Amino acid sequence: MGLLVEDLLLLARLDQQRPLERLPVDLVAVVGEAVADARVLAPGRAIELKIREGVAPQVLGDEARLRQVVTNLMSNALKHTPEGTPVKVAIGAVEDESSVILSVADSGPGLSEQDAQRVFERFYRVDPSRTRGAGGTGLGLSIVAALVAAHGGNVDVETAPGRGCAFIVRLPLWRAGEPEQVVPGLAESFPG
Repeated sequence: MGLLVEDLLLLARLDQQRPLERLPVDLVAVVGEAVADARVLAPGRAIELKIREGVAPQVLGDEARLRQVVTNLMSNALKHTPEGTPVKVAIGAVEDESSVILSVADSGPGLSEQDAQRVFERFYRVDPSRTRGAGGTGLGLSIVAALVAAHGGNVDVETAPGRGCAFIVRLPLWRAGEPEQVVPGLAESFPG
């Protein structure tokens, strides 16, 4: 129940458009740690991480919230695919090097077009009969979408029944010399 309350409070704060801390974040390190954690949680899974050669993407953002984005996407792939289904994580920059792209893909059952259109809605679950023990609250992907939007990015899903899901996050690339926007004390207003 406590996690549900924390998730709802986070969404309420984001709805109020409270600014996030904006510091340079090494996205490769954040993603690498999330993949390492997922490998510990699911040792029977093949979890692959690909980093585009020569890419050292940094974004301006709140590291804890970006970590939450990656963790939610990894958790979603592990929870909603059959045991042993491989997960592929990739990170790189777009051709014009204005954005960082993070992809978390699985080869699980995939989603229908209708489910894919609603998957980022709050409390939406593909299988409404799932209980908290087997599924989730339906907030994980809505939190991902809200946090990514708060960082000036967007998230999409590419899927089809029987073809798995690929969640693609695009975030603005930070370049050295751009101003940081530190908001003192904001981290305390967002629960861990």
